[in-house]
Amino acid sequence: MTGDLFGAGLTGFATGFSLILAIGAQNAFVLRQGLQRQHVFWLCLFCAGSDALLITAGVAGFSALVHAWPALPLAMSLAGAAFLIIYGVMRFREAWHGDYAMEIEGQSRSLAKTIAIAAAFTWLNPHVYLDTLGLIGAISTGFEGAALKWAFGIGAVTSSFFFFFSLGYGARLLAPVMASPRAWRILDVIIGLVMWAIAAKLLHPVL
Repeated sequence: MTGDLFGAGLTGFATGFSLILAIGAQNAFVLRQGLQRQHVFWLCLFCAGSDALLITAGVAGFSALVHAWPALPLAMSLAGAAFLIIYGVMRFREAWHGDYAMEIEGQSRSLAKTIAIAAAFTWLNPHVYLDTLGLIGAISTGFEGAALKWAFGIGAVTSSFFFFFSLGYGARLLAPVMASPRAWRILDVIIGLVMWAIAAKLLHPVL
């Protein structure tokens, strides 16, 4: 039984890690804050904790919420795309006009503002719901018995904590590379493009 639980947990870890590994808006934001070394712990805790809530809901069987409210995916796509477009514009504007003195010195926005932006990246992204409430919730149904199902869920939650804290604190290894305004401009252009690409993907079914 112990081996079965471990196998289910390992499957959950691999599934969660593979879903979160792609460079998305949330990951890009965590990377940028990690480079600034500001509010890293609380930001990573918030992102991983949000994933934990959604994964728990998915495993518990609340994925039916998406099916019960047909308008939810469209509403989330529009709201998420709007936010990503605006944030992308902000990054392009910073790349064009910013002097990046605060970034190089390791200064950033307040904790409240940081968490608010992270909340928008997390809770306005419909793919988060599809991955956690939908996909992970659906895969969990393949495990017979509550013990195996929750072992799978715990594995998926663990992968989220591992990923975000590794990304947030691992970003400081790039600090020597990011010691110039030019490097920060390139990073912001890349982040802006990522934001717009994700926004276009969200709007594609609508347009």
